[in-house]
Order: sequence, then structure tokens, then C-alpha cells
Amino acid sequence: MKPRVKVWVVFGDDVKLGDGRARLLELVDELGSLRRALARVGMSYRHGWGYFRDLERASGIRFLEPAGGGPRGGLRLSREGREFLARYRRFRSGLDEVAARHFRRSFPPRRRR
Repeated sequence: MKPRVKVWVVFGDDVKLGDGRARLLELVDELGSLRRALARVGMSYRHGWGYFRDLERASGIRFLEPAGGGPRGGLRLSREGREFLARYRRFRSGLDEVAARHFRRSFPPRRRR
């Protein structure tokens, strides 16, 4: 038995970034392609591109930038996107630690009979 906490950073009224979208950003950076990252998580290109356009507009952060090599050169995380993602991961890790501590106090291990 263990706790699981879901958390989102919400921009504006309804654009949010949580663990799934953070992982998607990491995949874009790893694979060098939004299309391949979206395919890996099973999201349509239209939906994914729209989400990132809305995220950048609502947050004021440019998360993705061309990786070079012309229009088919792929995408990568921008410096600002990489910094935001690192801060999100630190924030998330801190929440997990607090939740685990509180969970252990609330649900101490049961003794077997």
C-alpha cells in the first residue's frame, strides 16, 4: 500500500501541466520530434500540437524550439522549457516526500498475527 498524488500546474483558467505532459516534453527532447513523442504516448498530432500551442500562450513560456536542420529538423525543449521542467520535477518530488511521510503516519504498518 502506498500513496499516489496527482498534481497539475494550472495556467490561466484551464491549461494544465502534470506528470503526463511533463513526460511528453521529456520525450520530445529525447526523440527530437513532437510527432514521434506523441505517437509513443498514443496522442494525435493535432491534439498534441494544439495543447502545446495553448500551453505556451497561457504560460508565456516557449517550451519547444526547432532542433535545427530546416523545417523538418525536429523539435527540442527550449532552455526556458528545460528549466521549467526541472523546477516542476523538484516540486513534484517534494510533494511525493511529504505525501509519503504523512501516509506513514496515517497508515502505520500493521503487525501480523
